[in-house]
Amino acid sequence: MRIREATAADWPAIWPIVEAVVRTGDTYTYPRDLDEAGGKALWNPPSWVVLVATDEAGAVLGTAKYGPNQMGPGGHVANASFMVAGAARGQGVGRALGEAVIERARADGYRAMQFNAVVEANRGAVRLWKALGFEIIGTAPEAFDHPTEGLVGLHIMYRRL
Repeated sequence: MRIREATAADWPAIWPIVEAVVRTGDTYTYPRDLDEAGGKALWNPPSWVVLVATDEAGAVLGTAKYGPNQMGPGGHVANASFMVAGAARGQGVGRALGEAVIERARADGYRAMQFNAVVEANRGAVRLWKALGFEIIGTAPEAFDHPTEGLVGLHIMYRRL
């Protein structure tokens, strides 16, 4: 697996991953009917870095983005988002992207990383982030309407870099 910065040419491979995750509606607060233009704007915000994980043939297995969690005096804390293609789940893609983002954010001068909305029912992600040194510092109860579990909490997760 190779992790590199995404280029504009990667978007056609990134969009199906973003679209599938958004349509499922169980891990992100993005609108479930998000169109491609909206997805591209959300996944490629100005001043953020977008990464892709690829296999040896160059197929995109997953993607991540990181950038400042807040502006100005809060800009030293990074935020990040991760999505893995359905066929690539359970193969370490999310972990590899998580480790890469942590290292790159640290190298870029961020002092910490905060996830503002980790869906409580996304148990695999919560386990992974804890394994990578994040801790739950708060939970907004019933802040996410999960398609099968109903109202569940959104965790705020944090770690120093």
